Amino acid sequence: MSTQPSFHIVLVEPEIPPNTGNVARLCGATATVLHLVGKLGFSLDDRYLRRAGLDYWPTVDVRRWERLGDLEQAFPAARFWYTSKKAACSYVQAAFSPGDFLVFGKESTGLPEELLAAHPERCIRIPIFTEAVRSLNLSTAAGIVLYEALRQTGSLLDPSPSE
Repeated sequence: MSTQPSFHIVLVEPEIPPNTGNVARLCGATATVLHLVGKLGFSLDDRYLRRAGLDYWPTVDVRRWERLGDLEQAFPAARFWYTSKKAACSYVQAAFSPGDFLVFGKESTGLPEELLAAHPERCIRIPIFTEAVRSLNLSTAAGIVLYEALRQTGSLLDPSPSE
């Protein structure tokens, strides 16, 4: 598999260290850049965060941003996909391209409503088939959307298994 990053995962104000650690491991395994935006609900030195990422942290390209707008301005030609359980479009209906940014909100509240309202054509959701479950775990959601993006772009066709 190429070590050139083909996608970016953006976590806006993540609150739970093990979720971010799991997403970091996902990013390390897929050569995906991890962007952490805004106030974090933990320290990057948190032992739970580090434990979830185990010894994969050196393989992860982690970048910090004060505001999502700063990140968007740094990559003006990039496409950003905003995840929300309220989005009209399923993630499988999105047409992902290499270089896309997959944006996930904080565990307790998701992404801000005004952000979603400003970009309805770039909002995607993961279907949940029962009202008994409000949302999926952040790291689970990131994995689902990222692997669909990788599938769509042919990145999963690498014939050599990892060891």
